[in-house]
Amino acid sequence: MKNYKFILSGGGTGGHIYPAIAIAEALKEKYPQAEFLFVGSQDRMEMEKVPAAGYTIEGLWIAGLQRKLTWSNLMFPFKLMSSLFKSAKIIRRFKPDAVIGTGGFASGPLLEMATRLKVPALIQEQNSFAGITNKLLAKKVQKICVAYENMQQFFPQQKIVITGNPVRQDLLDIDSKRNEALEKFKLDSSKKTLLILGGSLGARAINKLIDQELQFILDKDVQVLWQCGKMYFEEYKTHNTASNVQVVPFIDKMDLAYAAADVIISRAGAGSVSELALVGKPVIFIPSPNVAEDHQTKNAEAIVAKDAAILIKESELATVFKTEFSKLVSDEDRQQVLGSNFKKLALPEATQKIVNEVERLLNK
Repeated sequence: MKNYKFILSGGGTGGHIYPAIAIAEALKEKYPQAEFLFVGSQDRMEMEKVPAAGYTIEGLWIAGLQRKLTWSNLMFPFKLMSSLFKSAKIIRRFKPDAVIGTGGFASGPLLEMATRLKVPALIQEQNSFAGITNKLLAKKVQKICVAYENMQQFFPQQKIVITGNPVRQDLLDIDSKRNEALEKFKLDSSKKTLLILGGSLGARAINKLIDQELQFILDKDVQVLWQCGKMYFEEYKTHNTASNVQVVPFIDKMDLAYAAADVIISRAGAGSVSELALVGKPVIFIPSPNVAEDHQTKNAEAIVAKDAAILIKESELATVFKTEFSKLVSDEDRQQVLGSNFKKLALPEATQKIVNEVERLLNK
């Protein structure tokens, strides 16, 4: 078997980095002798997360455009030229058999130069509303793996393959882990558990909401497992003194957190949505409005359209949250319907399907 070489590029957020790592892991399983190189933005989180996963990464001097006139925007043409030049150098030196982009600004120059140098290229779009980098690359790459239907509004129809987003395989059998989960988090099996997620950094609006409405939630005979994020832990850890409340900066065993949960409040990043579909629990999405093209709201709307989750916008929390939460927590049939409908949307074989598409590129 040939010793294949792969470059994976994507970053800026965990939503672009973790899918790239998951794809690399699956490719490594299929091609144990393969060599891997990641390319990211030199000052973003991928420079830490990718080496922690055991892979080599090189950084480009690239960043996104800001919405207002800044020094960084004025530097953008120079950063782009520098990144295109360095990308070409990396590709000529490493000689990849295929390149895979998962979005984020770093993947733009890398895949642009790969396609110019006739290297087979594939992009993976996690969101229901395509990112600008992937939209620009769509005409040049051979294949586009997506997680949602109706993506032909952004990409050429003949290149689209619905694969889903790469997700953790340890989420496939959480039902069997419930007792272990209750024990790990020291939860009361006779109470419903509300799991609150705002991503590893935390979500200010969600934290503020729970801080204000915690007693209201506890009065519903609900216990709370609250991942507030590292940035906010000092502010909210005082709630740990209350019975039936656990505030943590980060949860390392997400499979057990999902197994323990009866109801979940979450952001609507693409990775979270894909994980939650596998989990099949009732979810209240509170999307971040501060992301490109408001894609979290669009992700959540795509799920709500299938009667598989509840969506509350940040701007409506003060007026809507109490009513929606009360209705959901008190209605077990509704919880069942939402969880069941959400699970039908899961694509557990996503990573393998993406690897199959990469294999097709290699064999062309």
